[in-house]
Amino acid sequence: MELNDFLGHVSTGATIEAGSVLHDFMHQASQDALRVTAEINVGYRSPEEVRALLARLTGRPIHESIVVFPPFYSEFGKNLTIGERVFINIGCRFQDTGGIIIGDDSLIGHGCTITTLNHSPDPYRRGDMIPAPVTIGRRVWIGASVTIVPGVTIGDGSIVGAGAVVTRDVPPDTIVAGVPARVIRDTGFHT
Repeated sequence: MELNDFLGHVSTGATIEAGSVLHDFMHQASQDALRVTAEINVGYRSPEEVRALLARLTGRPIHESIVVFPPFYSEFGKNLTIGERVFINIGCRFQDTGGIIIGDDSLIGHGCTITTLNHSPDPYRRGDMIPAPVTIGRRVWIGASVTIVPGVTIGDGSIVGAGAVVTRDVPPDTIVAGVPARVIRDTGFHT
């Protein structure tokens, strides 16, 4: 199994069956990601060192304007795309196997969790996983300790209040908060 084959499968939203070649590939890739995130999270790392390790984790260049404050966790790494001038605060956890895209100029508060895999609801197939990407638009502000579930898109210019659990798409230029997150109001700015 090659990375591009795996990513192609995941991009269709097709199930990753427990015990399959795809499942084994995912677990092997996770070991690589855990190795790199351990390097990010041990001791002090300069911003340049963190970016170099993120490039290794994602397999793509990381722009010099990106700032990530460790500790930072990712269980796959190769399906994470980070735009320019993005800030990711301390203690974020990204389950990016299903795909995470973060748009330019976005801020992610400390302790956020972004997930992109659901388990099968069938108790006899519970180990199967269903991927669904998370897309965070441009100029989005995600408050501290937010959880974003698989398949959610957060529109450009939106704000997600601290502690929210985002279970459905957020329209552009909207403030959402709560569990589950609900629209509070328009931001008053239009991107």
